[in-house]
Amino acid sequence: MAPARTPRYTVPGLGVDEGRRIIDLLTLRLHALNDLALTLKHIHWNVVGPHFIAVHEMLDPQTAAVRDMADAAAERISALGGEPTGTPGALVRERTWEDYSVGRADAIAHLGALDLVYTGIIESHREAVEKAGEIDPVTEDLLIEHLRGLEQFQWFVRAHLESSSGTLSNAGAETEKAAAEAASPKRAAAKRTPAKKTALPTPAKTTAKKAVKKTTSSRRTTR
Repeated sequence: MAPARTPRYTVPGLGVDEGRRIIDLLTLRLHALNDLALTLKHIHWNVVGPHFIAVHEMLDPQTAAVRDMADAAAERISALGGEPTGTPGALVRERTWEDYSVGRADAIAHLGALDLVYTGIIESHREAVEKAGEIDPVTEDLLIEHLRGLEQFQWFVRAHLESSSGTLSNAGAETEKAAAEAASPKRAAAKRTPAKKTALPTPAKTTAKKAVKKTTSSRRTTR
């Protein structure tokens, strides 16, 4: 991402160079939040399966809250003397991640992938908090407030993926598609159902001649 231009003014207590550094930091956070809001809506439209309504309705409040976070980040950029950019072209051009990669899929599979999306944005927000704290405690506080909401939303998502033993079904997955596959109910059902054993062929038996009469002996044929 190209550095923002140095603002002509910034908030009292910061120099314009410091203001520019915080604007740079917030610009990528703004892109990440706008991208997350779009991704949440994409999932909202594309979930199917038995958990459809629960997940469909869970995501709308998250989308609204993330849009509010983006609005707060944009307004902070403006207060610092910067110019917030919310156009799709700028987002695609300047982001450091790829598009969400799962289309129409089971609701729980989507949550497996969404968990990775939340992990990515939370980790990046935490890095931004650390950098902002060295320059501007107000921006640091804003990002911490974002984290409080983002981590709660990830908790909601993970509650659908967690087993009674505390294991996440998508644990170890490194891509969204791999996480979706790992969390898929079909995959989980396959893990619970033991594979059927293939029956061994029965050894050929010598067919007794019809002419031989059956006896009443208690002797049994050994195999």
